[in-house]
Amino acid sequence: MSTPPKEKEENGFLDSTLRPKTWNEYIGQEKLKRNIKIIIEAAKKRGEACCEHLLFYGGSGLGKTTLSYLVSRELGSKIRIVSGPSIEKAGDLAAILTNLIEGEVLFIDECHRINKTLEEYLYSAMEDYKLNLILGKGPMARTMELKLPHFTLIGATTRIALLSSPLRSRFGAKFQIDYYKLEDIEKIIKRSSKILNVEIENEAIEIIAQRSRYTPRAANRLLKRVRDFAQVEGRGVITKEITEKALEFLEIDKKGLEVGDRKILNSLIKKFNGGPAGIQSLAASCSEEEETILNIYEPYLMQIGFIKRTPRGRVATEIAYKHLRDEGEGPNLLI
Repeated sequence: MSTPPKEKEENGFLDSTLRPKTWNEYIGQEKLKRNIKIIIEAAKKRGEACCEHLLFYGGSGLGKTTLSYLVSRELGSKIRIVSGPSIEKAGDLAAILTNLIEGEVLFIDECHRINKTLEEYLYSAMEDYKLNLILGKGPMARTMELKLPHFTLIGATTRIALLSSPLRSRFGAKFQIDYYKLEDIEKIIKRSSKILNVEIENEAIEIIAQRSRYTPRAANRLLKRVRDFAQVEGRGVITKEITEKALEFLEIDKKGLEVGDRKILNSLIKKFNGGPAGIQSLAASCSEEEETILNIYEPYLMQIGFIKRTPRGRVATEIAYKHLRDEGEGPNLLI
């Protein structure tokens, strides 16, 4: 079922509203922030219009886009955002690069999905700020060199292993964004609740944080859904009771596992005796795309120790068995 356009617009507006606008508002990832600040400050002291190209990698919803906005704001420049899969032809890339202005930040999301042939055009653009295009074919083919303005390229990827080595090596600094600490997630929820102008109890904050998958995006999404539930089923105040009732209704358990997570674990346990199972077999058994499992479900399941990878495939751990037994009254439980 598709999300209604009005709801999509509202969610997009809220996501933009909740996004930190300054370094002080950005909670967590302290070491990473210090390193980025040093890179930017050093570039400013050298009088450069842009800083080194940056690569951010980590799971979905951890703040890669937000960091890119903060970098552009700190540099005092505009940011242009494109998605890797949307760059289909050399002409697309040429149009993006030639329309940049001096000192602008170009943010390429999911940069590991850029066509490998097009990657080669980025090499000279990143190193020499030039774009070498081949016009025509066969004996009539000729090359054309276009000078580009100095710009900062920020790449973001959820799967750094799929990024080619030549492109990866051209980034001046690479940063892994880790899952957040529980106390940082609680601070993020407190901040977001103030922006949303909703009253929330401390116990409710703790419950949402524990089920947020240590991810700011998930925490804000749960906060908004619990807020809706509180406004309809309660008196507008997010209490412990309302939060537990809302999350039970949303089928999100105490570890933050959703229906999809449990379906994967149950398939692994029920159909493969706990594994090992290859990613193709696992995806087919639970009717999910391989990319969805790899990018959405598996990183968190591995982070909390419910799944481990072996040379022969995925294996469910004893912790996963125990959790599913403890949640025996939960939905979609097959064991």
